[in-house]
Amino acid sequence: MHRRPRALRLSVAADLGRAFVPYLRRQLRRVHATLNPPLREFSLVLVNDKRMSELHERFMGIAGPTDVLTFPLDLDSRRRPISGEVVVCVPEARRRAREHDVAVKDELLLYALHGMLHLCGFDDRTDRGFARMHRAEDMILTQLGVGPVFHHRSSASAKTRGRATS
Repeated sequence: MHRRPRALRLSVAADLGRAFVPYLRRQLRRVHATLNPPLREFSLVLVNDKRMSELHERFMGIAGPTDVLTFPLDLDSRRRPISGEVVVCVPEARRRAREHDVAVKDELLLYALHGMLHLCGFDDRTDRGFARMHRAEDMILTQLGVGPVFHHRSSASAKTRGRATS
């Protein structure tokens, strides 16, 4: 029996990168329908280096910007996130997209998807979890017609560079 997809209340706020909002909104709805997680509310915030550095320092104790931060907000009775916020650094996505020769919109989608997967229970703090999470990212991005964004980067070098590992 196929479960009916759950509804998602999605909000996207952009300090910069507003041109990417319609694309990200459309793709994130598709991702949610594919995953069909308990997640009911999802907020994506696109920020600059300064704001991301402030958040990174405040919540992770690490100076400087990072690509993505994920915040579960409300949990269900089984301790699964039913609402969460993902903060993505647009300048970091631009730098990495240029470095890896991918479209900025797809790099941003990778970060947003990464955050959503964290809210769905994926954890990339171990080598095994890291590999599982990035396989799932590339599989989902391929299903969306984007194609794998992470695949050509080795896990070790990507993890060292801090690519979508927050």
